[in-house]
Amino acid sequence: MAGVSRRYDCSEPLERTKGIADAVSAVRRGELVVLPTDTVYGIGADAFTPSAVTALLDAKGRGRDMPSPVLVGSVRAAQALVDDLGTYGQDLIDEFWPGALTIVCRANTTLAWDLGDTKGTVAVRMPLHQLTLELLKETGPMAVSSANRSGAAPSRTAEEAETQLGDSVSVYLDDGPSGDEMPSSIVDLTGAVPRLLRAGAISEERLREVCGVLLSDEDDPAPEPPADDAPKDAAKPAEDPQNTRSPLPEADAKTPAPADRTNADKDAPTDR
Repeated sequence: MAGVSRRYDCSEPLERTKGIADAVSAVRRGELVVLPTDTVYGIGADAFTPSAVTALLDAKGRGRDMPSPVLVGSVRAAQALVDDLGTYGQDLIDEFWPGALTIVCRANTTLAWDLGDTKGTVAVRMPLHQLTLELLKETGPMAVSSANRSGAAPSRTAEEAETQLGDSVSVYLDDGPSGDEMPSSIVDLTGAVPRLLRAGAISEERLREVCGVLLSDEDDPAPEPPADDAPKDAAKPAEDPQNTRSPLPEADAKTPAPADRTNADKDAPTDR
């Protein structure tokens, strides 16, 4: 538990300044904060502090099988987190960032973090929200998931988030209703062809305009029925021994010790 929560009305300039400073300190102590985004409100923690990420999942009632996306304050910070953007990643970033697009990429293997059962991938987004970008440039990458208990509706206000999450969160940054009722769209870039994992604030049509090609669940061929004399297991798809299918992160809405930092944290000061 975080103890007594502190809530700041960020529509007031002085409260906003105090709130961001308090949130930065809380994140660096491994505590949780609730922050506004251009989609829904998010609950966030330092991406490089495993205990903080665990506390985030516990607050939501989630397991490690639903790892949180990572929010970043700059494209440069995102590039340091991923191994490869693939053929289409940079085009998608150029078109939709900052904005409501989450991309799933192979994670940089040198990073010292534990976001959950990610299967070697990371879901990254740069939100279009000035307050949150200011926060992210001070904290560095944060694990951020929608600010709600598992199974409940995402919060569109800080008050809704506080009702659900209570004192598990140290700081609530209240910047009025969130910009969109829909979560971000999620595109998996770990394969040769981009795959839409979740339709969200950015339409499939707009994504196709940029990618040219975009797979979805509808593109998966149905297995052929087995012959009458075939064994019952014949219709089952073969297991992927390398477990390459990317996990679906939850809706959005991730300051380590110096020894744990990598190139992601050696970014320019404006990217912290």
